[in-house]
Amino acid sequence: MHEYIVHGRSPLVWIIDQYQVSIDKDSGIKNDPNDWGREHGNPRYLLELILRVIEVSVRTIRIIESLPKVEV
Repeated sequence: MHEYIVHGRSPLVWIIDQYQVSIDKDSGIKNDPNDWGREHGNPRYLLELILRVIEVSVRTIRIIESLPKVEV
């Protein structure tokens, strides 16, 4: 799964980096990505997103590995 790299990182690592609870130092405003899922009636949103990203990564690697080798 970590073989699939987009812009230097695996998609799973990107999600983990981006979807973290944070608090703005100046305003004290809390940014909790879990709130979006709860507000839209899907508290499992982040889990489902992670599972979809894993599935896409695995399928992409399978496709890439099935391609014929190119001789240079």
